Amino acid sequence: MTNTVITQPFLGFGLGLRTQHFEHVLTQQPEVDWFEVISENFMVGGGKPRYYLEAIGERYPLVMHGVSLSIGSTDPLDMDYLKALKQLANQVQPRWISDHICWTSIHGINSHDLLPLPYTEETIRHVAARVRQVQDFLGRRILLENVSSYLSYKDSSMDEWQFLNAVAEEADCLILFDVNNIYVSARNHGFEPLDYIRQMDPRRVQQIHLAGHSDYGDYVVDTHDSAICDPVWDLYSAALTHLGPVSSMIERDANIPEFSVLEQELAVARTLALQTLPQLAADYGKHRRAGLPDQDAKRMGSL
Repeated sequence: MTNTVITQPFLGFGLGLRTQHFEHVLTQQPEVDWFEVISENFMVGGGKPRYYLEAIGERYPLVMHGVSLSIGSTDPLDMDYLKALKQLANQVQPRWISDHICWTSIHGINSHDLLPLPYTEETIRHVAARVRQVQDFLGRRILLENVSSYLSYKDSSMDEWQFLNAVAEEADCLILFDVNNIYVSARNHGFEPLDYIRQMDPRRVQQIHLAGHSDYGDYVVDTHDSAICDPVWDLYSAALTHLGPVSSMIERDANIPEFSVLEQELAVARTLALQTLPQLAADYGKHRRAGLPDQDAKRMGSL
């Protein structure tokens, strides 16, 4: 393994762009470094969602995050979906595109859930081959996100982090590292989350997700409906210590609060990152201006 950098430049600290906040973001232009959009929400031509997407995309860097690639399924790749994804990417020009290392469909039926895979050599080869097909079609590397899980397979022959690293290496793709999902899965399966973090390949982690969950005592569910808890913040700091500066964002998909509440939570992520990585504090203004469109870079002063 070489130390060659293959990830894209650090974008800073972002938020998931949700319908409730379209108008606020467009008119108030909050000091958020970038936004992540759910790809499937914009795979239609025209309408208000596309208007807002294009207008906001003129002011902020965007990344696309999908939930329907079903990269681990044994179904053939859905070429109609990939064509729509590529068309959207050509129009939006996102910094990158991501989805999940999971399966969602079987025999053409979409479960609308992110289902885990068995961690085996056979699965590595299967998923990596499909990732290479997708990347060839899209003409770019994609990011794969680790999912939260609530069951495991008897056939698994390795740990999840070994599996994720191996797929990324064989497929030559990148990783979207969801820290909350690691916490959720660690609680559900009884492993040490720091072991997961410390084994990740820093060269391939392009993005970090942060989110809240629901804790039922005996098990934890990834719900994205609440504030990030202290143990997840601790894991985020540990991840940055191991990985270095990684573009990070907060997801909220239910019980969505006022935008100001998410801004405050994002400020916690920013402060924690700058405290964890002192050199980042010195470079952040440069990184921030480099990630913005030219017209917005001019209005941003260094921090």
